[in-house]
Amino acid sequence: MRVVCVDIGSTFTKAALVDVTRGTLLATAQAPTTLDDVVAGVLAATAGFPDGPVVACSSAGGGLRLAVVGYEELISAEAGHRAALSAGARVVHVVAGRMDDAALAALRQVAPDVVLLVGGTDGGEASVLRHNAGVLAGARWSVPVVLAGNAAVRDDVAAVLRDGGLPVTEADNVLPDIGRLAPESARAAIREVFLEHVIGGDRLSTDPRLRQWVRAVTPDAVLEGVTVLARLLVGTEAPGVVVLDVGGATTDVYCVPDADAEQASLGREAVGVPARRRTVEGDLGVSWSVDALRAAAVAEGLPEPGDEPLALGEAAATIALRRHLRAEAAYGPGGASARNAGLVVLSGGVFRHADPSAIESVIARIGSDTGGAGSVVDRTPVVVDRCYVLAAAGLLASDHPESASGLVQDLLPLSG
Repeated sequence: MRVVCVDIGSTFTKAALVDVTRGTLLATAQAPTTLDDVVAGVLAATAGFPDGPVVACSSAGGGLRLAVVGYEELISAEAGHRAALSAGARVVHVVAGRMDDAALAALRQVAPDVVLLVGGTDGGEASVLRHNAGVLAGARWSVPVVLAGNAAVRDDVAAVLRDGGLPVTEADNVLPDIGRLAPESARAAIREVFLEHVIGGDRLSTDPRLRQWVRAVTPDAVLEGVTVLARLLVGTEAPGVVVLDVGGATTDVYCVPDADAEQASLGREAVGVPARRRTVEGDLGVSWSVDALRAAAVAEGLPEPGDEPLALGEAAATIALRRHLRAEAAYGPGGASARNAGLVVLSGGVFRHADPSAIESVIARIGSDTGGAGSVVDRTPVVVDRCYVLAAAGLLASDHPESASGLVQDLLPLSG
């Protein structure tokens, strides 16, 4: 059986034809993303493939922008980041406490795709949650809301929001008890909202096939693919995977230091390093964000990269990994670190299309970085995802797990 896996990116739409019976990659292709109607780009990228079912992920238009409205800033922000992590969303704004007119204006200014409304433990404080729901309901705004606060008042709060004309998706409380985060239900709800309101809307295409194809936001699919790869390293001397994915607009860092840890640790603590994590750097891109990338390099004390794509990719990867480690440290002690990963994967067009000898020089320079990146890359096996299989593996992981594992085998360091 053949399945076509498609990643609709902001710049290019990448397609992979996979034999899911054998878990083998049969062909790859790409075409420019057609932002006026992304389906046209999908059809162009898959034009040479035989007919078969299509599964897709998308980051066109910048992916899913999430704002969090909650009770206390630190816990609200942490809950939002945990809920957003594997839902493929990016937290662009956090509101803490009772919203006033200025806070509402600031929230609207960032133009989120969805608002995550949280607040209070189950049966606990509810006045802030009720107040903020009232402010959103009175704003004459149709932004979708994921409601994941105090379960004791969930029905009342949802009714207020719906009376104000807001689309509401209800989820379990992300903070059911003091000191215990439970993000899974909210993650599922955020994915549902993405599929219904972003993919199912008319921002990317009015063609109904898009809604049938798309299963996830691209970062979500890639994180699942990284987890598939990390599971193949379980039991080895140095398990865990770090992926540096450099794109035209952003650079994403994915870290799965222990592929089996998340389910074991879910709900146990509110603060601590998540078992699977992703940081998104919106100012580190090699085309759309190149000016901001150069400024960031100077701010980090690195040489300002010129126009050569691989030099830009090297700078983006180095800075993004430094920032990822700083974010990791901000969680406090506890949990496995990216520094202990047994494999680093470079992804993105600047690496896939580069000469292998040039890549070796880039790896050596990142490995010698004293600003943090070297502590992850030095003396760690580094490979390039030249066939861009991580997103495809993530798309297949649920329905075809063995095929997904087969796709990432060539990324293992012992594969040559």
